[in-house]
Amino acid sequence: MAFSCFQCGKRIDYPSGSRVLRADTCPRCGAHLHCCRNCKFYDPAKPRQCAETQAEWVRDKESANYCDYFQPNPLLLARHERADARPAFDDLIQS
Repeated sequence: MAFSCFQCGKRIDYPSGSRVLRADTCPRCGAHLHCCRNCKFYDPAKPRQCAETQAEWVRDKESANYCDYFQPNPLLLARHERADARPAFDDLIQS
């Protein structure tokens, strides 16, 4: 399973079948990995900012929590990889 840190964009790889634990942090910036901002259900446009209707409300979306519905968001990885590629592409055009 691969996803990226919501805060710094570092790619995080976990072995297949393993879970992101509450105490896990990003090796680059130290941000909590088991938090709403890294979850595939996080949606700022939804009530409680969560697309999972049975999840309990979490006040701090960037802190570690005990949500049983947490699933890493692979879309964050794709978004960060595209963002990292853009400056390299711009450098090629300017050369």
